[in-house]
Amino acid sequence: MLYRFKSRASPDFVMLEVHARQLLDIVGKSPAPQGIITVEQIPGAIAALEAALTREGSNSHNNDDYAVEGHTSDAEKQHVGLHQRAAPLLHMLKDSQTDNKDVTWST
Repeated sequence: MLYRFKSRASPDFVMLEVHARQLLDIVGKSPAPQGIITVEQIPGAIAALEAALTREGSNSHNNDDYAVEGHTSDAEKQHVGLHQRAAPLLHMLKDSQTDNKDVTWST
């Protein structure tokens, strides 16, 4: 399943369910089929993502506290870290905060 994130402040983006659920968990949202991060909730969501990204570098497991798959040596070399998975949502949240627009998602 795919999650589509939308905001009137930035282009939509689509994310695999496993990664979307991970990011929604970090920002304190239930991974329901539809949801919203209101303008009032955006600063907290940004802070939560940035805190998770800061913690990412301190983990010895491929520098990713939120690794969702098992790793072998070859796979770890190509692992996509949280900082890469979170970038689209973090950009959308910051653009939405600037323009006072909500962020929504749907499956």
